[in-house]
Amino acid sequence: MIITKVSAQKRPGRYNVFIDGKYAFSAGEKTLAEFVLLKGKELNDEQVEKIRQFDADAKASDLAAHFLSYEPRTIFEVLQYLKKHEISDEAANSAVSQLNELGYLDDRQYAKLFIKNDLRVGSDGPKILLRKLTQKGVDPEISQDKLDEIDEEDWLEVGQRVIKSMSHQVGKISQRELERKMRTKLLTHGFDSGISNVIIDAMDLKEDENAQTEALKKQGIKAYKRFRNLPEIERNFKIKKYLFSHGFSSGEIDAFLNGEIIDLDELVEY
Repeated sequence: MIITKVSAQKRPGRYNVFIDGKYAFSAGEKTLAEFVLLKGKELNDEQVEKIRQFDADAKASDLAAHFLSYEPRTIFEVLQYLKKHEISDEAANSAVSQLNELGYLDDRQYAKLFIKNDLRVGSDGPKILLRKLTQKGVDPEISQDKLDEIDEEDWLEVGQRVIKSMSHQVGKISQRELERKMRTKLLTHGFDSGISNVIIDAMDLKEDENAQTEALKKQGIKAYKRFRNLPEIERNFKIKKYLFSHGFSSGEIDAFLNGEIIDLDELVEY
């Protein structure tokens, strides 16, 4: 078996190798250099198979390295990328093992960096991060180990970023409802109830009597407008129910209905 021709493909860095006048296989520059594949070189079947395997491994390694050059990836993501490019499982696993040994592919390090980035600029709590890392193919045990390394205090800034925009609702809704909405939003971002309470406490939403009164006035007027056409007894019952569901105490609701917050006669104007 004699190499009779080596010609460049249109794709840069790839070559067609002809044996005894017929196309035999393609190879990259690394493979050509490794086996000194030149016209006139003699090969046997075993050598050809070895060349093909080397080239497949080299192609997989180059593709994986290129994929990793943009941003860190998980082992699962690299394997999926190689599969998409029709790399055999054997070559893909070989490339992943090589990159892992060199320290370029490490799911533990990936999870650590992923969490660190969220702590710096993100808005996801532990549960969401665990889910996202699992979707990226990281073993849940690895992810949980890295999450357990984070101190509770480190989550405060993330949580405050999530609910910071809600502080403008002070004076518009009751403090109790505001805290309830904040807690709900934190839960949807992956924070459990315990850390959510700590985050809300850290916001230092001191009860402001004037703000609470203003919120009661706003919500009371809104309730009155909604139920104004009902008979007085039914209207007051509906208003009570509405205000209670929005976090106001019985005493605050009675104060509104007794005209202590705003003269009920003035509500006709609204």
